[in-house]
Amino acid sequence: MTPILFALPGNEAIAQSLSASLGAKLGVFETRQFPDGESYIRVHSAVDDRPVFLVCTLDRPNDKIMPLILLAETLRDLGAGAVRLICPYLAYMRQDKRFQSGEGITSRYFARLIGAAFDGLVTVDPHLHRYASLSEVYSIPATSLHAAPLVSAWIKEHIKNPVLIGPDSESEQWVSAVAKAAGAPGIVLEKHRRGDRDVDVSVPDVDRWSNCTPVLVDDIISTARTMIETVGHLKRAGMRSPVCIGVHGVFADNAYGELQAIGVEKIVTCNTIPHLSNAINVTELLVDGIRTFGDDKERKGHIAGGCVPPDNADN
Repeated sequence: MTPILFALPGNEAIAQSLSASLGAKLGVFETRQFPDGESYIRVHSAVDDRPVFLVCTLDRPNDKIMPLILLAETLRDLGAGAVRLICPYLAYMRQDKRFQSGEGITSRYFARLIGAAFDGLVTVDPHLHRYASLSEVYSIPATSLHAAPLVSAWIKEHIKNPVLIGPDSESEQWVSAVAKAAGAPGIVLEKHRRGDRDVDVSVPDVDRWSNCTPVLVDDIISTARTMIETVGHLKRAGMRSPVCIGVHGVFADNAYGELQAIGVEKIVTCNTIPHLSNAINVTELLVDGIRTFGDDKERKGHIAGGCVPPDNADN
């Protein structure tokens, strides 16, 4: 049965691309706010027994989550088959432990919220730091896709003589994978700490890379502080202006402008979050993830519109 895609506001472009690639229909609904701020949802498309996908990237998530959940529940109430979420950028992954007394482990609470409303999830490069996989925190089938091959392909096509730069040892594995696929060298900056606020940073064999274009790659560019600091280190070492690449361009506050202001060659992101820096298209990657669900109508992990108790949840 032909699936139907519903694009939450701001996700129309990627939903249209997904619809074309999947041969899926685009659902029609309306959402607005009542004068008191509550969300109004009305679905205009027939969804009886059809598999539906809601397309919603979750940067700045707090204003998006209530319309998203209400739409999912409305579709289920109107008789939709499996209701799944295509979420190119998945929020609420950073708080994966109790760092200080009294804090909440919000990644788990958010996962329960999403799991109660949806039968499955597709996302791109979630911030898995202390979790080995999404299955540790999500009880519904959750597919985590990886943009590294697309990033490598973009570098290979657009940058002459690149060298991949990692800001610290934690980035070494990520940088190595992208560099290898791009057929380019990769290096990690060396930090020599002499005190809490006294850190010297150097570029290994800097003379060797004088004719190369430095490429900084990270999964998320949020405040851009790490990239801004790394660009400064490269410039002080006498290297060329770098290209900065992020999978997810969150760009909190004025991060994009600040990164531009320090004189980088180019800023490039994937289109997981709509932004003028989008140059790497993840549509076909998401299509592959969506197709792993097949064309079933089964409501995994749900009974009577609610979440199955954890012992019975379908992992």
